[in-house]
Amino acid sequence: MKIGVITFPGTLDDADAARAAEYADAEAVSLWHADEDLHGVDAVIVPGGFSYGDYLRCGAIARFAPVMNSVIEAAGKGMPVLGICNGFQILCEAGLLPGALVRNEKLHFVCRDQWLRVENNTTAWTTRYEKGAEVLIPLKSGEGGYMADQSTLDELEGEGRVVFRYVGGNPNGSRNDIAGITSADGRVVGLMPHPEHAIDALTGPSDDGLGMFFSAVDALVASA
Repeated sequence: MKIGVITFPGTLDDADAARAAEYADAEAVSLWHADEDLHGVDAVIVPGGFSYGDYLRCGAIARFAPVMNSVIEAAGKGMPVLGICNGFQILCEAGLLPGALVRNEKLHFVCRDQWLRVENNTTAWTTRYEKGAEVLIPLKSGEGGYMADQSTLDELEGEGRVVFRYVGGNPNGSRNDIAGITSADGRVVGLMPHPEHAIDALTGPSDDGLGMFFSAVDALVASA
């Protein structure tokens, strides 16, 4: 299975995301922001970093990159898409996920290993986890506070679309302690913490993030 990883100007974590896909026995395919061709990939990761320098607001310019036109179209047809940190911001700006990410509550950049609770293990990216499991994933962001109006929050909660929730303290002021959400069809997932930095216990705080990438491969195999 081929998992595409997008690189924008200012992207930092594309190599780590590609490595995570390869750890899950997928073929990682580099996708360039200015190229609309997805090169036949089966899933897409929109990785973390500072796309276009985070000018205007995080993800606001990247949302209009040519590659995102193809990602939006492919997501509409059911392709699994994962947005990590800046990628989550881009997916919200693109309308693939609801809500927005704003400056952290105390206006500080947060960099720490963060415990998350798995709230939804039925998405294309979370089936390898037990519901209610707690996983340790690095978090590094300055604009990671998830915000949405009350009706959107009620919809997300009512439909079980909160995928991950912060435990052991809310690091950024996110509403309802939300760390990650999914689209209505469970194929598009965005989260602020970085699962690609938790794929090997030798180099990360855990290998808890690896389950996301194996889950995607499982979903692709099941739909092949």
